Amino acid sequence: MQAIHQPLHRQKQTEQRSSQTPGPNRGKKPDFRAMVQNKEMQSALGSGLLMLIAWGTAPYFGTLSIMLYIVAYAVGGWTKAKEGIETLVKDRDLDVNLLMIAASLGAAAIGYWNEGAMLIFIFALSGALESYATERSHKDISSLLALKPETALRIEDGQMNLVAIDDLQPGDLLLVKPGELIPADGVVYRGSSFINQSSITGESLPVDKVAGDEVYAGTVNGEGALYVEVTKSAEGSLFGKIIKMVEEAQAEVPDSQRFMERFEGIYARIVVGVTLLVIAGTPLLLGWTWNEALYKAMVFLVVASPCALVSSIMPVMLSAMSSSARRGILFKGGAHMENMARTQVVAFDKTGTLTMGTPQVTDIITAENIDRAQLLAAVAAIENISMHPLARAIVDQANKENLTLQEAEHVQALTGWGIEGTVNDVLWRIGKTNVMESMQSSEWNEVRSRLEGEGKTVSVVMADGEMAGLIAMRDTVRPQAAAAVRRLEAMGVKVAMLTGDRAKSASVIARETGVSMVYADLLPEDKVKQVQMLRKQYGPVLMVGDGVNDAPALAAATVGMGMGLSGSGTALEVADAVLMNDNIEEIAWVIGQARRAQRTVKQNMFFAITVILALIAGNFLQDVALPLGVVGHEGSTILVILNGLRLLR
Repeated sequence: MQAIHQPLHRQKQTEQRSSQTPGPNRGKKPDFRAMVQNKEMQSALGSGLLMLIAWGTAPYFGTLSIMLYIVAYAVGGWTKAKEGIETLVKDRDLDVNLLMIAASLGAAAIGYWNEGAMLIFIFALSGALESYATERSHKDISSLLALKPETALRIEDGQMNLVAIDDLQPGDLLLVKPGELIPADGVVYRGSSFINQSSITGESLPVDKVAGDEVYAGTVNGEGALYVEVTKSAEGSLFGKIIKMVEEAQAEVPDSQRFMERFEGIYARIVVGVTLLVIAGTPLLLGWTWNEALYKAMVFLVVASPCALVSSIMPVMLSAMSSSARRGILFKGGAHMENMARTQVVAFDKTGTLTMGTPQVTDIITAENIDRAQLLAAVAAIENISMHPLARAIVDQANKENLTLQEAEHVQALTGWGIEGTVNDVLWRIGKTNVMESMQSSEWNEVRSRLEGEGKTVSVVMADGEMAGLIAMRDTVRPQAAAAVRRLEAMGVKVAMLTGDRAKSASVIARETGVSMVYADLLPEDKVKQVQMLRKQYGPVLMVGDGVNDAPALAAATVGMGMGLSGSGTALEVADAVLMNDNIEEIAWVIGQARRAQRTVKQNMFFAITVILALIAGNFLQDVALPLGVVGHEGSTILVILNGLRLLR
């Protein structure tokens, strides 16, 4: 018996991704040119410029100075005043915008034109920074929306017709010229080229594509013309799913932000109430003059407004989501980023998540009188008509070895066992190894036991009724899997594997990846129970999966993460976040980023509350001047926003 062990490696470039390859725009800092181009920023800067000119002309042209101040108020405060009035009229609620406009107008009313203008300017500047964070986040998450193709060149009856994307159906043949966008998900029918997939996967390097390779809508063709057969409609494409996710992400806010919005309305009423009490009550109760009372009330209105507190959360979450999007991780909302930070356990599905999801030939063991190439070519010729994953693995191996496949005759499936056919007048049969149990050869059975002990699926090959050999296949571990597990455990996160596969196969994959908690032989409903048990025992669980059978577990987890490239449509629909490049090593990074965001929010809130309390106390105990109150309050707002923008890196 001749034993030949041949470890194989996946050939496609998309699956040889190095975990060290940086994604596009990683480490990208705030773009100050884009910041200045923001309309709100232009209004804020215009307001500040007018304020400086008015301040400079005040000693010489008093009336002109006041007119310039009024224009500065209008330029910097119009948008915020409009938002505040809309909230008051439509929702019958007060918000921080109205408080700030009221404070600035109050300052002007008692002669503090410059202080009021400064308040407007700094408030508008902080609002512009927050707007920039939102705009930047939406741009990073949905910049690919601009890549949405509108038309495609469809080949019909030998003619090329320009048709709308929505008219494409699976089976249509398209021509994609060099430099054009791929209009739909499909398979390369003819031609070769390199494709820039950064908009979908975050890969910075183009990927070579040849006949039989998958391509995705919204990616950019390189220098070669491609004929692409459509496999999914526009709505069902990966690109379409991303668009839907972006819309959901932009509509959803974190739970902490929802609380802050409710708190803002209540707090604003309290501030207005106290302000009115100071104006009306202190002259009567404490003997203050009306001017003193009005001044104190205006300072209180400025320093007590919760601008910094309100800005403590969303700029941080948006920045964290933006930086995650640049690494190929899309969140459906800020709430999921919050939950990600609390993750104590990452539960991986095995097939298609920790592994590549497609079996490959690992061993071909032949009898002494059988040529290895002859056996593989004959088996591949028979299996060529089958679409079973194990059959495709054998055919793929024969193609990799450039073997010529002769025509197989009398091919027929043997129900419940395998398949048979005739090649060169030899009857070959391939199927389950249960037929070996009746054989007396302990040597073959020992080889089979060894291979199965390594977690491999073994098929027996018979030639004219005689034992010809064994072919072993196994799903291969993702190149990044072991590193991903190590990084998670280094962060103090426990790692579990949930699989419907046999315990023996699961334990082999667990050893290779370093996963310590293994749960095998699970049906979809068992995975749900296991996720619930992990949540109860350890805390919040991040479930990572790619298949339809993973969807219930994804929904049951604290955060469900789907695989963007290999994931099923159902898994992507249910998932709270999607790993677009399928690089599971990024999971540790995104948990770390979510934790940094959570720490930043806490820092911001503590700082904001401290500044507000200090300024309120100083106003009533130490006579804080209005300019100092303006700078202290609005300066703290700008600082918390800038602190949040650090997460854009």
